[in-house]
Amino acid sequence: MELLLVRHGRPHRQHAADGDGADPHLTPQGRAEADLLADYLADHPATAPTVVYSSPMRRARQTAEAITSRLVVPLRVDDRLREFDHGAPSYVPLELTAPGQTQAELWRALETGVWGRHTFDPDAFARRIDAVFDEIIATNRSTTVAVVCHGGVLNSFLGGVLARPRGMFFQPEYTSVCRVVASGRGRRLLTLNETTHLQLGRAAEPDAVRDRRHA
Repeated sequence: MELLLVRHGRPHRQHAADGDGADPHLTPQGRAEADLLADYLADHPATAPTVVYSSPMRRARQTAEAITSRLVVPLRVDDRLREFDHGAPSYVPLELTAPGQTQAELWRALETGVWGRHTFDPDAFARRIDAVFDEIIATNRSTTVAVVCHGGVLNSFLGGVLARPRGMFFQPEYTSVCRVVASGRGRRLLTLNETTHLQLGRAAEPDAVRDRRHA
């Protein structure tokens, strides 16, 4: 079977005062990114997923809903796909830094269990991610499945596929796709951080729209 691993679209930067903590909604740009991915998958039916799994966190679920609405395939929300920042007071994207913490320190979160002011059990997180992907693979043989999740989830699972030491090793772009082939003989990474759908979408935009979106 083939796994399409998708990072969610661009979310709002939320703080404790906003009330949503580390569970923000997508921005308008994030929704547009999710729609571009959904259109791209629909235009390539031979490799499109027949089912979509999603983290329950808003930024992932809203991205997944864009895909399932366009493809008309089932959506299965699994709590085990939630990010390690679940319950944190604010959302800190991988590409930014948390107050009082350097980028290098943030990127050791899968080893240390420290993400800004939020702490988690990195061993329990790794076991949870391994378990959910083992189940997804075992349940969906000989088909293509999309899993919409988060940067930490992707680094944890793909680090295992590549037999890397635990830790962050790449920064997935918003709505990027990583492809993995899984079978009884093992798992193999095919592509990392695909953003073809975003490039095609931007190329098709009128100049005025593109300039306004990046202003």
